[in-house]
Amino acid sequence: MTDRVTADMWFDPLCPWAWITSRWLLEVEQVRDVDIRFRVMSLSVLNEGRELPEQYRKIMTTGWGPVRVCIAVEQKHGQDAVRALYTALGTRIHLGREELGRELLVAALADAGLDPELADAAEGTEYDEALRASHEAGMRPVGTDVGTPVVHAPGPDGAPVAFFGPVVTPCPKGEAAGRLWDGVLLVAGTPGFYELKRSREVDPTFE
Repeated sequence: MTDRVTADMWFDPLCPWAWITSRWLLEVEQVRDVDIRFRVMSLSVLNEGRELPEQYRKIMTTGWGPVRVCIAVEQKHGQDAVRALYTALGTRIHLGREELGRELLVAALADAGLDPELADAAEGTEYDEALRASHEAGMRPVGTDVGTPVVHAPGPDGAPVAFFGPVVTPCPKGEAAGRLWDGVLLVAGTPGFYELKRSREVDPTFE
């Protein structure tokens, strides 16, 4: 039997494109010998010091809360708990279109079987050092001119590869998800390959 490998995806719960990619990766787990770990990056950290439109700046201010809570959960309960919380957060944020705030965080923690009091982490800086370290670990191999999703995985020859994306909608299912995984690893593992892109004409589709 083929040994399963582990791939890591860095996410910010606010990003709808990362949410779709995460659901794709769960499909990939079912059809390829890979296990996915969900790790935390922060769009708020990424955009520190940048000139931003006022509306996006407000979103980035609010965005500190969810990633701090994710890091608190990772520190206290480990990767499986982060995975469950991300699913709970994404379901409420992207499918339920609920307003960001403590009420959402408390409800998502409860959905994931976690202590709702962990929502307190959103308002403090106790976990910011760990948050920045997680963010840096994810972004260092791909640079700071991209956002989320970022994936680190073993390439076709076993050597590690890291890349931004894929940005895709709707989420590929079944063997289609597996074929996309195979293709992404192939191009990401090609020495000197940097970019493959076309203009996006649709909004995220959550199916």
